[in-house]
Amino acid sequence: MKIPFLMTPGPTAVRENVRLARAKECTNPDLDLNFYDFYKNLCEKLGKIIETEQDIRILSGEGILGLEAACASFTEHGDRVLVIDNGIFGEGFGDFVKMYGGEAVYFKGDREHGINVSDLKKFLDKDNEFKYATIVHCDTPSGVLNPLKDICKSLKQYGIATVVDAVSSIGGETVKVDEWEIDICLGASQKVLSAPPGLTFLSISDTAWKIMEDRKNPVAGFYCNLLIWKDYYEKKWFPYTMPISDIEGLNAAVDNYFSENTIERHERIALAFRKTLIEGGLELYTKDSYSNTVSVIKVPEGIDEVKLRKDLLEKHNLMISGAFGYLQGKVIRVGHMGEGAREYRGFCVLKALEKELASQGFKLKKSLTQNFIEILK
Repeated sequence: MKIPFLMTPGPTAVRENVRLARAKECTNPDLDLNFYDFYKNLCEKLGKIIETEQDIRILSGEGILGLEAACASFTEHGDRVLVIDNGIFGEGFGDFVKMYGGEAVYFKGDREHGINVSDLKKFLDKDNEFKYATIVHCDTPSGVLNPLKDICKSLKQYGIATVVDAVSSIGGETVKVDEWEIDICLGASQKVLSAPPGLTFLSISDTAWKIMEDRKNPVAGFYCNLLIWKDYYEKKWFPYTMPISDIEGLNAAVDNYFSENTIERHERIALAFRKTLIEGGLELYTKDSYSNTVSVIKVPEGIDEVKLRKDLLEKHNLMISGAFGYLQGKVIRVGHMGEGAREYRGFCVLKALEKELASQGFKLKKSLTQNFIEILK
């Protein structure tokens, strides 16, 4: 199978040392006490990335597992949950809330902008009886980055617990779990950290543990029950056999993260990439609140979005993303996250885009590649 040059907003390209780490000989993770220390040490390194002393757990399952597990573990029948919605994933949190018997109450924001915290405060002044709230930091279908710090601070003024999807932002954006009082913060292996898909990780505050322990009824499920993870290290007992090769790969990817100033690299590439697109005559979907990890570009009038992505793949072996839901056919998405946030990778995307847009009759105001190089000087 031919592997494409991957520039999607997750999964991302995986560095060779991560792939090699996954090839290490496996021990028995249930019985080998050294593995419990290895797992715990990796959890602590992940905690440093999101600036927390809270408990961290790594679960066997792609990032969606973490989102569902948080809602499953928090939600009881009839609980009112505030779903902060200015994007497809923001809205989608409500499905998990309702799946476990909760009442999802939506605060809807403009999907071309980050959440307006002033409007949220006005909403909360009138209605704040919520067990917890869900927030998406970076909503990748639109590329919007929400003001997470201010949102969480506003919710905490009313004693509302917070569940944050930071899957597409952790590592590429600053996330300060303890300072911003986040109760559950969710990440995944296949985004900025550039490990293969298959793992989700999350921080769990003392408040979050208490919410789960004070439930009137048990969590409806096993894999999505976070409580079963509470004392794994003290008991030297995992709820299920850990995917040791995936965890070895994630450990190598986390070490890669700490080998440089990864957030600064993402900021630099993202700024240059957006500036290049705009000065070239293309339009971004969001009007502000841009993410360091993904650029969402409006498809110019007269351009066939499906043909554009097909030609990029077939002629250049380059894979970028389209979108779904209300954005299907209207935008293309380039992930400059993880290994994708490299100068040469940005150049390759822009070179191919330049050629295929021209082939469909779109005239750029500036050469994308030349401008990108100039901006990065």
